[in-house]
Amino acid sequence: MDRVFRMLAFWTGIFAVMFFVGDMPNMAFLFLVQTVFFLGVGFLNLSERMYMYLFGAYCTVFFIGFTFYSNFILVPGFGH
Repeated sequence: MDRVFRMLAFWTGIFAVMFFVGDMPNMAFLFLVQTVFFLGVGFLNLSERMYMYLFGAYCTVFFIGFTFYSNFILVPGFGH
């Protein structure tokens, strides 16, 4: 399971770089924070159960945040 979290850190790091290159610094910072979190957790050598609990908590926080953003902050049809 620790390798899975390091793999998630790799992919979120790739996304952070791509968002930075695409001139989206807020998203790049958000993905950089996720990269640091996944990389840090990946080297803790926790039990399988604890890794599953952490991933479940991460998914819960993400879905609550995404739902809040898409319902209350995002303006439909608004483009640059």
